Amino acid sequence: HPLDFFTNCGKIRFYCWDTAGQEKFGGLRDGYYIHGQCAIIMFDVTARLTYKNVPTWHRDLCRVCENIPIVLCGNKVDVKNRQVKAKQVTFHRKKNLQY
Repeated sequence: HPLDFFTNCGKIRFYCWDTAGQEKFGGLRDGYYIHGQCAIIMFDVTARLTYKNVPTWHRDLCRVCENIPIVLCGNKVDVKNRQVKAKQVTFHRKKNLQY
């Protein structure tokens, strides 16, 4: 479902696709990326492997979508069982992403 935002520049229609993050769906992801104008790479701070996969997600996005704004976002920060500490999140600095 699209989300409409009204700004000083006019209406922005935002489509959000959850590409599942599972490797078995990897072949389908590029189809969602085509014509993408921005991206959010989400990882789970309670599952270290999800952060380790961030560079792969970023590489795949950049291969299909050139020069789009990308934001890195860690979710579940309210959960006590945090496996990825805030100081360990450094990928965004290497690629000049917002976090």
